[in-house]
Amino acid sequence: MSLGLNNALSIATSGLSATQQAMAVASQNVANAGTSGYIKEIANVQSNVAGGIGYGVSTVATTLATNDQLQRVLYAQNADVANYQATSNSLSAITALQGSTSADSGSSGTLSDLLGNVQSDLLSLSSTPTSSSAQSSVVSAAQSLVQSVNTLGKTYQNQRQSAQDSIVSTVSDINTNLTTIGTLSTQIMTLKASGQSTADLENQRFTALSSLSSEIGVNWRVSGNGDMTITTTNGTTLPTHNRTSAGEAVSSTWPLTTSSAEVTVDKAYPGTTTANAIPGIMLNGRDVTSSLSGGSLGANITLRDTTLPTMQAQLDAFASTTANRFQAQGMTLFTTSTGTLPGSSSSTLTPAGTLGFAQDMQVSATYTADPSQLVNGSAGSTTTVTNVLQYAFGLTLADGTAQPSSDSSSLGLNGNLSTGYSGNQTILDLATTLTSSQAATANSASNSLTLSQTSQSNISTSFNTSSGVSVDTEMANVVSLQNAYAANAKVVSTVQSMFSALLNAVGS
Repeated sequence: MSLGLNNALSIATSGLSATQQAMAVASQNVANAGTSGYIKEIANVQSNVAGGIGYGVSTVATTLATNDQLQRVLYAQNADVANYQATSNSLSAITALQGSTSADSGSSGTLSDLLGNVQSDLLSLSSTPTSSSAQSSVVSAAQSLVQSVNTLGKTYQNQRQSAQDSIVSTVSDINTNLTTIGTLSTQIMTLKASGQSTADLENQRFTALSSLSSEIGVNWRVSGNGDMTITTTNGTTLPTHNRTSAGEAVSSTWPLTTSSAEVTVDKAYPGTTTANAIPGIMLNGRDVTSSLSGGSLGANITLRDTTLPTMQAQLDAFASTTANRFQAQGMTLFTTSTGTLPGSSSSTLTPAGTLGFAQDMQVSATYTADPSQLVNGSAGSTTTVTNVLQYAFGLTLADGTAQPSSDSSSLGLNGNLSTGYSGNQTILDLATTLTSSQAATANSASNSLTLSQTSQSNISTSFNTSSGVSVDTEMANVVSLQNAYAANAKVVSTVQSMFSALLNAVGS
C-alpha cells in the first residue's frame, strides 16, 4: 500500500510543479500583453510513463505560439507603413507651400497663378505704360513669384537635410537592434545546447526584430542551434555578432557606419567628387546604401537622393526657362543673385548653370530699383512688354519657330534626373504640370500610407488572434490552473492523511 501512496504522492506533486510552471507562463503572457512584438508563450508538459504505467507529468521547454507566415507578412507590412509614413510626412511640408487649387484664380498661391499674376500685370502695363502703379505692380508680382520659388527650393533642401539626419539616427537604431539580436542569440544557443527553455529570450529577440522591421525591410532565418540570421530584402546579410570573417575588420561603430553631413543643393549621393558627395552607409568597408531599402531608412534614402532632388530639378528647369524666355524678348526680369542668367558663362551654377537657380533666383535689380525700366528701357515703347506677353508666354517665337524646350533630362548634380514630363510647354503650363506632378507624388505616398496601415491593422489582428496574447483567454486559463492546483493539492493532502492513518495503524 505504501508503494501505491508514494506513487500517488509523486504524481500529485508533479502535477503541482507543472501547474506552477503554467501559472508562471500565463502571468508572463498577461504582463506582456501590451508589449510590441511579444508572442504568446505556451507551457508544455509531457506524461511520464514507465513500464506502461504512468507516474505523473514533467515540464518541457516553453515554446512560442508562432505563425511564421503571418509574422513575416506583418513585419514586411511594418516596413511599408514606416516607409510611406516617412515619405508622406516629408512631402506634406512641400505641398503645404504649393497653394490651394480650391482658391479663386489669381489668389491660390500656386506657381501658375503667381506667374499668371505677372502676365496680368504686364497686360495692364501694356495699356498704361506710363503708370508708375502699373509698373510697380509688375515688379511686385514678379517678386511674389520669386519668393515662392525660393521658398520651395529651400524647403526641398531642408527636407533633404532632415532625411539625412534621420538616416544617421536610424542607422544607429538599426545597430542597436542588430546587436541586441546577436546578444540574445548567443544566450539562446547556450541554453538550447543544455536543453533549457529559451522562450523568454526568443520573445525579446522578436521584439527587437519587430522594431528593426520598421527601420528597414528585412528577412530572417533561425537555425537549428537557435541563431538568427538577418538579411535585407535584396539578400545582403546584416551582422548580428561582433566578430570578424576572413580578412574583414569590424569597426568601432559596428555593424553599419555612416556620418552626419550638411546637405546642400550641390551635394548628392554618391556625388561626382569627394567634396560634393554625401557619405554612404558602409558595412565592413563596403558601401551598402543601395542594398538598404524599405522601412524609414529606405524612405529617407529615396527622399534624399531621388524624390527631393527630382523636385529641385523640376523647379530649377521651370525657373530657368521662365528667366530665359523673358530675356529672349528683351526683358531680363529674372536673374541669379549676381545679375546673370542661369546657364550664362559667368554663372557658377551647375550643370548648365541651372542647378540651384530656384534658390538663387531674384528679380533683377534694374527693375526693383526703377520699375519704369520695364518700358523706359525700350525708349518708352511697349514693344518689349508686348513681345513678352506674346512670345515668352507662348510656344512659338516671332519668326514662327518653336519655343526652345525647357530642360527635362540630364538634370541634377549627377545629370541622372529628369522632370518626368515634356519641356515643350508654355511657362504657365510648365508651372501647372510641375505642381501637379509634385502633388501627385505626395498624394501617392499619402494614399499608399492609408492602404498600408489598413493592411497592417488587418494582418496584425490575424497575427494576434493566432500568436498574440488574449488577456481574457489567459485569465480563464489561470482559473483552470487554480482548480487544477487545488485538485493536486487535495490529492497530496489526502495521501498525507492516509500515510498518517497507516502509520498509526502500524504503531498500534
